[in-house]
Amino acid sequence: MGLTTMATNHFTSSSSFTVTPNFQTRSSSSPSFLSRISSLKLDLYKDAPKILAIRCCQNRNSDSISASFTGDDGVGSKKSSSVSSSSSSSAIDFLTLCHRLKTTKRKGWVNHGIKGPESIADHMYRMAIMALIAGDLPGVNRERCIKIAIVHDIAEAIVGDITPSDGIPKAEKSRREQAALNEMCVLLGGGLRADEIQELWTEYENNASIEANLVKDFDKVEMILQALEYEMEHGKVLDEFFLSTAGKFQTEIGKSWAAEIISRRNSRSGKNV
Repeated sequence: MGLTTMATNHFTSSSSFTVTPNFQTRSSSSPSFLSRISSLKLDLYKDAPKILAIRCCQNRNSDSISASFTGDDGVGSKKSSSVSSSSSSSAIDFLTLCHRLKTTKRKGWVNHGIKGPESIADHMYRMAIMALIAGDLPGVNRERCIKIAIVHDIAEAIVGDITPSDGIPKAEKSRREQAALNEMCVLLGGGLRADEIQELWTEYENNASIEANLVKDFDKVEMILQALEYEMEHGKVLDEFFLSTAGKFQTEIGKSWAAEIISRRNSRSGKNV
């Protein structure tokens, strides 16, 4: 269901946006990263946001949305427009938000003092490559694995990379990410593509298919491969990443690739397997 969109000619180098959708599933316990129960801050270009509130109403008899724009200066420079829920504007708004995946560094490496660590997008990209090059498996949809890899951390564009060291319970982490994903799909304008992203993310989150099993293994494989590469590049010992994944691989490919990485690490360090 297409609920919101924003006109691209409102983007400036010092602007950011709050999306206020007509969306009825918000909870009073929404996480603090949301400025209001039904709002999403979109810091498009700068760290210090200036808010543009948008109120949208969808015509039940069409795919059009009426949007009211209000400037953050309080003057109320309002404009109204009717736009398609699958508009180019919605797509670019969504992609602009996804830019954060390219710039947000993976916290595990930051916490270990790795200089210039990989971003969330870096991590997801190599996972997608893993899905692309993996051998064919009976009953496994490889294209679906690639899609799951691309979207599995997409909510981190809003919530950031939450790690075990943050002390946030798994259920709360999932709740925050689900709320963020809902907002992102509203920003995209709803429809089939937003529904697909929701479905793929939920499938991964619930480990609900053989494809999700495989991508979860790729998530761990990518992490320990990156850990080995950082050990080699920075002369560090990153044992915790190997210990936290030991015995947790679900698929034969995951087990085989992990074993190869560990074998190379042991050969390099002179440890016994």
